[in-house]
Order: sequence, then structure tokens, then C-alpha cells
Amino acid sequence: MASSCSLFHSSLSSKSKSKFPLPHHQNNTKFNRPPPTVISCTSSSTYDPCPSTTSSNSNSPSPLKSGRLADENIRDEARRHRFIANNTFSAKYVPFNAGPDSTESYSLDEIVYRSLSGGLLDVQHDIEALKKFDGAYWRELFDSRVGKTTWPYGSGVWSKKEWVLPEIDPNDIVSAFEGNSNLFWAERYGKQFLGMNDLWVKHCGISHTGSFKDLGMTVLVSQVNRLRKLKRPVVGVGCASTGDTSAALSAYCAAAGIPSIVFLPANKISIAQLIQPIANGSFVLSIDTDFDGCMKLIREVTSELPIYLANSLNSLRLEGQKTAAIEILQQFDWEVPDWVIVPGGNLGNIYAFYKGFKMCQELGLVDREPRLVCSQAANANPLYLCYKSGWIQFKAVKANTTFASAIQIGDPVSIDRAVYALKNSNGIVEEATEEELMDAMAQADSTGMFICPHTGVALSALIKLRNSGVIAAGDRTVVVSTAHGLKFSQSKVDYHSKKIPDMACRFANPPVQVKADFGSVMDVLKKYLGNKTPNH
Repeated sequence: MASSCSLFHSSLSSKSKSKFPLPHHQNNTKFNRPPPTVISCTSSSTYDPCPSTTSSNSNSPSPLKSGRLADENIRDEARRHRFIANNTFSAKYVPFNAGPDSTESYSLDEIVYRSLSGGLLDVQHDIEALKKFDGAYWRELFDSRVGKTTWPYGSGVWSKKEWVLPEIDPNDIVSAFEGNSNLFWAERYGKQFLGMNDLWVKHCGISHTGSFKDLGMTVLVSQVNRLRKLKRPVVGVGCASTGDTSAALSAYCAAAGIPSIVFLPANKISIAQLIQPIANGSFVLSIDTDFDGCMKLIREVTSELPIYLANSLNSLRLEGQKTAAIEILQQFDWEVPDWVIVPGGNLGNIYAFYKGFKMCQELGLVDREPRLVCSQAANANPLYLCYKSGWIQFKAVKANTTFASAIQIGDPVSIDRAVYALKNSNGIVEEATEEELMDAMAQADSTGMFICPHTGVALSALIKLRNSGVIAAGDRTVVVSTAHGLKFSQSKVDYHSKKIPDMACRFANPPVQVKADFGSVMDVLKKYLGNKTPNH
């Protein structure tokens, strides 16, 4: 079975010189504390985040300048540096938000998606084992891995391996070195439209398949890769999708040589999203229903066939997605922002961000958590309606068509997780109309970004909270951008062409038709430039 994967260099550079994982061509030094390592429950081999120097055996191949031997790749190099250690970390499935008396738990090597009561599951880490190392240790360890090609730590997800899937063998990991995405200082947008000087956009869509879904899918497909090697009954992996989940699933399964099956709602996703799973070789079913209908079908199918469910009902995905929260803290040199705004559809991501921030606080990396905001499209807003009721009642809705198609979900699987995260972070839920989200997207694009409609939903929430004074001008605020704007180019074409019915498209910038002669071009340019006096 193939376990190879595409490898891409990280986009961030290391910020500090660390005593932990030294480059392979340098000598190791003595540590103040033993480094975190992993022991698989089914394998006697582990991987040292602080690899020793290469062998001095004169018969060994000569090392390359990077420290890798001439006849090996980075996975071979990682395998060569494994060793047995005394300290271990572990994780297991438990019922979500279970009480202290609950004894129900499952190994991550079991194929299980729901608790005995039918509720959601959560991945629970051995926090006491992690607490044996202080916050300063974890900060320095995570920082030291950024920008490296050391397998698997070149990934923004797997650079936090001890907090994600501590027991997986590195050889089973399927990674495209995802994560490490840009935290963009939205200087002009913040100043021009909001009067803010500390506004940031976390571009999670600058990833392997163009969305934040890669962060979770590398974890899920890696675990499936492990399960198949353990001879568990897993023939393939399947998901229902509004686009981005299917793209991530198909890419990572293709890299690992694992069959993938995708249920897509017919005529409800963009061509750019549809072509990704097709190009990556997935078995794609276009079904005459919406996402909620696809989700119902895939759950029924996976209960009968040996197909592993890859939707965010599966809590493994959230372990990867939570690393984006940790990354934000890293990029601020471990200072906590005041607000983080996340678009919400199936609602797993808002809980993932909460979980990432909570772990950092609990393990001493930071002293507090940011306030969270979840923003929904008004055409698919069950969480918003629940929030407006004072969290008293949740009721699924029939999701109407929205340009933010990836969050066009009326019956979100992770509703309980989202409510928990928002209650415990003193959070807020907002909504955006179609015109509001498209205008916000166009405004952001006009200042140098190129965002998706879902990010427009999050920016709409920010605009409303700024206008009401809830978010102050000086508050450090992060808006999470979940997908690359190129996936939604048709919506941008329609907006700037003013072809959207009943929408003013106030910030449209259509091309100007002009005759092919010098005088006509000069007339048009003089008129345009006359209104563009530099404002210094």
C-alpha cells in the first residue's frame, strides 16, 4: 500500500533559535528537560523531535549538506532518527462534554463516531502528561519547528504532533506540509473602513487545496492510513461536502493511495470546487439534494459499508483544525488577540479554534483566551437564531442559497460543540445578508486581498460589531479566512458585472470599454487619473 505524499515547504521562517530540534548537521546539546517523544501503542519505534547526529560509521553513505544521507528522503531520515523514550503522550475518544463520572472512552484506533447515547465524541489528550513540561518549553519547541523540512514537523499541523495525534507513527502520516499560513496585517482595510490599526486576517485558504479543511484532513487520512496498516475494515473514505471538504479529502487520499468517495449536492457548488475531487481521482456522486441531504445519506452508507466517515462529525478533523489557533498565537509571539472571528456552517471550526486556544491556556503557553465570534450567512443561520434566543432553543432550518456556499448548512452536526465554545469564550454570533457579505468581500479585495464569500461573512460581523462599539478601535482582532478567493471567482465576476439580481453591487469595478485609438484611451485615462490625486 502506498504511503507516499506530496511535500511542500512551509511558508513561515523560524522565529527563534531553539535548544530542541537542532538541524541534523549540528551536534545535540544536553537538555534541561527530556524532549517530548511518542510511543505508538502498536509499534516499538518512536520519533525523536531532537534527532541525533548522523552515524559516524565510515561505511555509511556520505551525508548531504542538509544532514540527510545521499540515498534517503526526509521520511527515511526521520525513520533513522527514531528511538525509544520513557515519557509518553496519549489521546482517546470520549463523549463530548461528558461529566466527571463518565467512564466511556475509545481508542483512536477504533472506528466510532458517536457515543453510546448518540452524542458527539471528542478527542481527549492526557493533559497531566503534557503538563509535565511547562508553557515555555512548549512555546520554544513549537517555534523551533517552523520553517523546517524535518519530517513531519514541516507541517503547521504536525509541528504540534504531541497535541494532535501523539501515538501515530510518523511513517503513517500523510502530509502536504499544510498550515503555517499567512497572518495578514489588513492595514489599509482596517484604517479605511473600520478605523482600526490592529486588524489581521488569518489566510487559512493559502493551503494545499485552498481551504482550511487541509488542516483536519491530514490528521484524518493519516489515521486511516494507520488503520489500514493495522488491517482494520476500511476500504475507502467518504464525505458529504459543499466543496472544500471533498477537495481536501480527495487530495490526501490520492497522496496515500486510499480510495475516496464524495457526495456532492448537484448544482450547488462552484466549478473550481467540483473539479478538485474529480482531478484527484475521487468517486464523485452528484446528488439531487442539498448538503444536509448528502450528509444524511453518507451517514447511512458508512453504517453499512466499510467506508470511513470524513465529515466533521468525526472529531479527528478538529484536532488538525485547532492548530490554526495555536499558529495565530505563535505569529503574535504568544500574545493573545482580543477577538477571533470565524465563519460558521457545520460549526466544527469554531469549536476547533476554542479548543486550540483553551489548550494553550491550560498548558501555560498563554494566560487567557480571546473572545470568539461566529458569523453565519443569514440564508443559513440556525446558530444565530439559537444565540438570539438566549441559547434556549436550537432549531434546524432549511438553508437557502448563499454565495457563501460552503456554509450553506441548515442542520449543523457540531451545534453542541459550537454552543459550548461560544458560551465558554463569552462569544457572540452574528449574521450577514447576501448583499452585506458580497460588499464586504469587494471592499477587502479593493485593499489588496482576494477573499472568499465566507470571509466576507466574517468581515460583515466585524463591521457590525465595530459600528455598535462592541469591538473597539484598538482591539487586536483576527478574521479567519477559510478558503482561497480563486475558488469563488464566478461570484466575483457576477458582482463586478452587476449581474446579481436585487443587489446594488456598490463596490463593483467593471472594465471600461474603449475604442482602439490613442485619443480615446488618453481621454479615458485623464478622466480616471484626475480623480486619483495621491493622499499622503
